[in-house]
Amino acid sequence: MQQIRPRILCVDDEVKNLALLSAVLMPEGYEVIEAKNGEEALIRIRTEQIDLVLLDVMMPGMDGLVVCKEIKGDAKYRNIPVVMITALAATADRVKSIEAGAEDFISKPFDQVEVLARINMLLKVKELNDKLNCAYNNIISLTNFGEKLIETFSPREFDFMRQIDNLVGQILKQTSHVADKPKTVLVRILNNKNIYNWYRYELLFDTLERLPFQINLEITLPPAVNSRLRFYSEAEMENPLFKPFIEKLKGYLVLVKNMVCYVSNNLSVFALNYDREVSGYDAAVLNSVVMQTLFLRSLSLQINATENAFEYTVKALARASEVNDEDTGKHVVRVGFYCSMLAKKMGMPDTFMRSVRINALLHDVGKIHTPPEILRKSSPLTPEETKVMQQHTIHGPKIIGDHPRLKIGSSIAGCHHERWDGSGYPHGLKGEQIPIEGRIMNIADQYDALRNTRGYKPGFDHLTTVKIITEGDGRTMPQHFEPQVLDAFVEVAPKFDELYERLKG
Repeated sequence: MQQIRPRILCVDDEVKNLALLSAVLMPEGYEVIEAKNGEEALIRIRTEQIDLVLLDVMMPGMDGLVVCKEIKGDAKYRNIPVVMITALAATADRVKSIEAGAEDFISKPFDQVEVLARINMLLKVKELNDKLNCAYNNIISLTNFGEKLIETFSPREFDFMRQIDNLVGQILKQTSHVADKPKTVLVRILNNKNIYNWYRYELLFDTLERLPFQINLEITLPPAVNSRLRFYSEAEMENPLFKPFIEKLKGYLVLVKNMVCYVSNNLSVFALNYDREVSGYDAAVLNSVVMQTLFLRSLSLQINATENAFEYTVKALARASEVNDEDTGKHVVRVGFYCSMLAKKMGMPDTFMRSVRINALLHDVGKIHTPPEILRKSSPLTPEETKVMQQHTIHGPKIIGDHPRLKIGSSIAGCHHERWDGSGYPHGLKGEQIPIEGRIMNIADQYDALRNTRGYKPGFDHLTTVKIITEGDGRTMPQHFEPQVLDAFVEVAPKFDELYERLKG
């Protein structure tokens, strides 16, 4: 790895002094940038990478004290060490240099050994300060990254590949200092076919690029204290165990030096080519973002498994409610999707849309208490039988209970036959007395009931059903439905038809 030479800005209005400083510094491996006045010095600092400033105090125009105050007054540059060079010997003059923010001062004529010793010491201090500032900024960045993950986390919509993109973006964008981040990140993921997918990430013009990486690579790395989290400097990678790994990647035009990696069977991340030696700190940063991602993935899988079990239980209970009905279980599935379509059209939150779709399956669960002979009767019901049938809206909420997860289901089971004009049952609720899920379910259930064939009535086609709901036929009237829900129904009615034809029978 090519050693980056420290860049020292020498500021003096006398050419001979600049030449003398260059003659002292350049043989020691320092890169010298010259400025003949204060204004030029500030331009250099703002446009170039400067590691230390040697600044003459006595200059025409903007003197060294003013320049020093300008540097130290800017948060972006105040960590650059400033050494004042002065022929003034008075204590008061030295105090002024300290008050201006200078880290040190050297008297003219200066001693070469003294200059080099002080520069070397200040550069080491700057390096430590830079690492400290970088660590602090990374802690802030990681905290913000974690907070954003929590705020936006949706277990039902969790996308592992998108989260990997976020993870790699955090690694590649964690700091503005080029040396403090890798140039390339490789990711290996075990897919559901037990095959490894590789991806190569790079930051191009501040845009994260992810490319599939077709490679068959066996990973054999030297043992580490942590078997999953490892970091290797360029010198350490001369170990023969690295040779197959390095040579294989070289064949794909991927150079390897200064590597931090997280290795496991399911997910491996390789951050390559820092412009400095890596350390346990870099490993800790990588470990943090990987662990956050894996934790969220695990949490998402567990929550989805629980949600799937919940949905299965709801569907099982819904199927039980249909066991004595001549209709098939597809009715309860269809009305669930109808409700979701209406909720979406009305601008309801996604969480409500999902909840109403699942809980709508329970709308007729109270029919478990309805005598089979009534449910299976092929002729119209008598008034007494009708009263018994209507009791399913009383039994339903009792069966479902009061668990918070089933609150909407209980509400739907109890009020899906209530009508906007107050002519429904079991309680004759009117208008907004009816919960919104009940108003939505009312029209969804009515549409499906009109489409279905029963022993005592034919099934209507889609256009006839829509006409009955929007214009009325004496039994079903538009005033039975909330106007906003009715408007939404008219908009999505073609999708109702598509769904019914797909899930009929």
